[in-house]
Amino acid sequence: MTSHSSSDTLHLERLAPGEARVEQPSNDALATPGSQEELDRFAALQSRLHQQYRDVFPDPLRSRSVVIVPSLSLDREELEKVTGVSHYEERLLCMLMLLRLPRTRVVYVSSEPIAQSIIDYFLHLLPGIPETHARDRLTLLSCHDSRTVPLTQKILERPRLQRRILDAIPDRETAHISCFNSTGLERTLAVRLGLPLYACDPRLNHLGTKSGSRTLFKRAGVKLADGFEDLRDDGDIVDALAELKARDPQLRRSVVKLNDGFSGEGNAVFSYEGAPEKGGLSAWVRDQLPRRIAFEAASERWDSYRQKFAEMGGIVECFVEGEVKRSPSVQCRIDPLGRTSVISTHDQVLGGSNGQVFEGCTFPAASDYRLELQEQAVQVSRLMEEEGVLGRFGLDFISVKCESGWEHYAVEINLRKGGTTHPFLTLQFLTDGSYEEESGLYRIPTGQMRFYYASDNLVTDAGRGLTPADLVDIAVENRLHFHGTTQEGVVFHLIGALSEFGKIGVVCVGATRERARELYEETVKVLEAESGVSDDRTVWSRLT
Repeated sequence: MTSHSSSDTLHLERLAPGEARVEQPSNDALATPGSQEELDRFAALQSRLHQQYRDVFPDPLRSRSVVIVPSLSLDREELEKVTGVSHYEERLLCMLMLLRLPRTRVVYVSSEPIAQSIIDYFLHLLPGIPETHARDRLTLLSCHDSRTVPLTQKILERPRLQRRILDAIPDRETAHISCFNSTGLERTLAVRLGLPLYACDPRLNHLGTKSGSRTLFKRAGVKLADGFEDLRDDGDIVDALAELKARDPQLRRSVVKLNDGFSGEGNAVFSYEGAPEKGGLSAWVRDQLPRRIAFEAASERWDSYRQKFAEMGGIVECFVEGEVKRSPSVQCRIDPLGRTSVISTHDQVLGGSNGQVFEGCTFPAASDYRLELQEQAVQVSRLMEEEGVLGRFGLDFISVKCESGWEHYAVEINLRKGGTTHPFLTLQFLTDGSYEEESGLYRIPTGQMRFYYASDNLVTDAGRGLTPADLVDIAVENRLHFHGTTQEGVVFHLIGALSEFGKIGVVCVGATRERARELYEETVKVLEAESGVSDDRTVWSRLT
């Protein structure tokens, strides 16, 4: 494994989210970001994925290289609302499991160097591959740059780092880039490196906004909460809130969402308690909105929120009420040949003041409704196929128990890898099993089922100061391992966030749903004990 830094710098002028103008060095071969020349080159590169998917992907013994760029190329202000977000690049370390394919090379690029003990932890999980063999096929590269700008931008600023990436790839014809989400920055990087990007064309990113999601749901005939999309400013918010209440006098709450909000942190809830029954509703909403709106992000304030809404737009929709309510999601993939497949379902575990912030998930979603949701997800995915979408994406729902069963409301499309991606990839790579779309279950090669309970948010102040090496010691001493023989156990992630933020992620895999939850509870107890937590009021998990 190698790790390099570079002081080479290009000057970037921010144009728009995901786009950057780069002051080019004296090289006529470089296309200007966002230009037609770059778009044409990107399209030509993407066509190479078709051949790779037909000839290379199906054969585990074929040589290939995967460049992993775990850049969270999302709105900086929204990301900063997430505790420990600087370590979220580590969530794609699960893709080091690609090294279980004996002729696959992985190049993993990060903003800052990742602790060797964390890399060792993941390499030890590799089934059937000597660790030394895997190390020889792994190249670690770092920008040594902690700025709160996207990792991809940092790579674009470093031509020497780009050359080191290419030097680690023996055959570019069988190589591709994998990223967390795709923007103009990732497109520019793909063209600079001459490698295809296994992700959606950034020109289609509007489909994954809150407004774009509502538009697609309507086209697909999928049920969603009454509301308005493509709103521009706080005046539109007032009009939408007043109109929804006028349509339904019994409406108690509505939700305001930023188009590009992340993990529910861009959501806010408005209560109609005390609203006038006749006349003056718009004036009342306008007057009450700054004081009454409740933000999911604790640090958010009305003045900054209204400014952000004016920048990116958003939606307003009715808050879905219900005594028994779930938040399931369906993950789909459209492959380079343009074919849709359902790859998993989850019940999300949500927190925050109004239960809208993603904290974890259980796999698979409940048997009561997961097949129904798969059907609805495929309806939407067929439209996305027609639009030319490529790669993984998730569709979130709210499901409410009623007398006749469950009523489902489509919420949003996450056109990227998400909080459910790395737990499922971890399960796949460790067990070599497969997801049965017809049943919604996951089976390992023996035919047995596997379930998991996963969280990105095991957090407490008592965990601060524990280093990655400490966590490994704790896991070893308390047998918190994934066991290859039983195909059960615990895998940690977000390990780098532990010492500074007291935060860690886990994937707890069990032969039954109950066993997965037991492993999770056992993990919480061990971490509490090892952190010196004796007060029952101080717990690691925010999950219920």
